[in-house]
Formats: sequence, structure tokens, C-alpha cells
Amino acid sequence: MPKLSINGQSYFTDSPPDTPLLWVLREDLGLTGTKFGCGISACGACTVHVNGQPMRSCMVKVGETEGAVITTIEGLHHANQHPVQQAWVEHQVPQCGYCQSGQIMQAAALLAVNPDPSSEEIVAHMNGNLCRCATYPRIVGAVRRAAEIMKEGAKNV
Repeated sequence: MPKLSINGQSYFTDSPPDTPLLWVLREDLGLTGTKFGCGISACGACTVHVNGQPMRSCMVKVGETEGAVITTIEGLHHANQHPVQQAWVEHQVPQCGYCQSGQIMQAAALLAVNPDPSSEEIVAHMNGNLCRCATYPRIVGAVRRAAEIMKEGAKNV
């Protein structure tokens, strides 16, 4: 029975090792913030962090994650106040909102390694996270704003 570390908590699952992590998160653990979009790693709606790296949970097998640190949208910040989440609200990014948890997780991963990305770097990193509402300019603006919020926070520490 694999032991999983998700959002700072330990979980056991009796799902077969080849079960996509997405289904364990949603169906077994009730962490429904991670969305099913395509099931073939083409849309990014199911993006989570595995050991700090953005990964499409529809393609990661639960058996591959034992011992890994997994973060979902629910665990990004305890009060939903991660700089990316704050910027998403400020820039009114979502329309339908379905893809947004994956977008936010992808953006947070970028800012964790590049705290001051150019617009081109943002577009390149976010490529593959699809938004049917086409709010891409808002997404780029929100990532830039999140970087600013992070810098402001660092100055106040």
C-alpha cells in the first residue's frame, strides 16, 4: 500500500500502482481542486507539483510517487494567499475557471525557480497549459504581478 505525502500530510492508498495520480487525488482523497481536462497531458488542468516540479497528474502513476512530496492547489498556501493566487484575483484571470488550478500551479513552479521572468519566459513556461476562455494576456500579467508581490514580501522580511 503506497504511502503518499500530499500537502504536508501522509496518506495511504490501495489503488493499483498504475493508477494515475489524478484519480487518487480526486476520487480516493477528495482533493478535487486538481481538474481532469484531457487525460493525455495536453491541457495542463491537472498540474500538481511533485518534488517541486510541475507535472501532469493524469500521466503520473501513483506507484511512481511513493516518497515524493506532492503539492496540489489545496496545499499551495494554507489560506489561498500565495502570491500567484493573489495576482490571479487582482487581474481577474478566470472566466470559467476550469483550467485555473493547473495554470496557478504551473506559474508557481516558474516563480519558485525564476523570481523575475520576462514575458517571453512566462509564455514559454506556461505553454501547454490551455485556457479555453483565452485569458492568456491576463495570465501573463498575473504572473508578472505575482513576481512583484513576491519581491515586495521579500523586502518586508
